[in-house]
Amino acid sequence: MIELINEVDSTNRYLADELKKRQLPSGFTICAEQQTHGRGQAGNSWESEPYQNLLFSVYLHPADVPANRSFVISEMASLCVKYTLDNYIPDVYVKWPNDVYYRDKKIAGILIENVLMDGKTEQSIIGIGININQRKFVSDAPNPVSLSQITGIHYERTDVLSAFRKIFKEQSKRLNDNRFDEIHKDYLDAIYRRDGHHNFSDSDGIFEAAIHDVEPTGYLVLKRTDGCLSKYAFKEVVFL
Repeated sequence: MIELINEVDSTNRYLADELKKRQLPSGFTICAEQQTHGRGQAGNSWESEPYQNLLFSVYLHPADVPANRSFVISEMASLCVKYTLDNYIPDVYVKWPNDVYYRDKKIAGILIENVLMDGKTEQSIIGIGININQRKFVSDAPNPVSLSQITGIHYERTDVLSAFRKIFKEQSKRLNDNRFDEIHKDYLDAIYRRDGHHNFSDSDGIFEAAIHDVEPTGYLVLKRTDGCLSKYAFKEVVFL
C-alpha cells in the first residue's frame, strides 16, 4: 500500500505520526513529491529538487529481530536500494553504514528510526531518498549524483519505486525468516571500498586501512597496514 502526498516536512516524521493514529501493515509506504525538512544521518539535511526524485518512508514490523541485531534492518534496506539501482546502472555499492554510491558518488541515502521494546525491534521507519532525475545540485554536499546524470535518461519515478517495493518484499521475507547471516554476507559483498587499502581519518589523524568487517551491532572494523584492528561507530571515522 502506497500513500502519495505532495509536500511534507519529513516522510519519516509523517509516517511516525500516522502510526500513532492508525494501524498500518508492514511495508506501508509514504511517498512525497517534496520535503521541506528532509533529514539525513546525524542531523544532516537531504537536498532534493521537487518532483524530480524519490522521497519515501517504509514502515517495517519485523517478526523477530533482537534489539542487538537491529543493524540487520539497515543492511537489508541498503541492499534493497542497491538491488533496485542494479537494474539501471553498474557499479553500485553500499557505503557504510547505509549510503548507496555509484562509484565514488552518492546516489541515495537512508535514515532508519527503530523502536526497541523488551529486547526486540518492535518497528522501523525506513526513510529513503534516491536521486532520480535531478540534474543540478546546489547544496554543499560533496558528491551527489542522480540516475539521470549517469545515464542521460529521464525516468518514470513510479517505475523505480515499484521495483524497489518488489525487492523490499523479497528481502523482508529473508529478514522475517531470521536469515541474518545471509543478509550480512550480501551486505559485506556489496560494501564500498571492500577491497584493498584506502585512506581514512579519525580523531588521531589520517591512516591507511582495509575494511575487515562490519559487526552485527553496526561497528566498522578496519585493519591497518600494521595488522592492528580498529573499531568505529558511525561518525567516528571518515572515508577520504
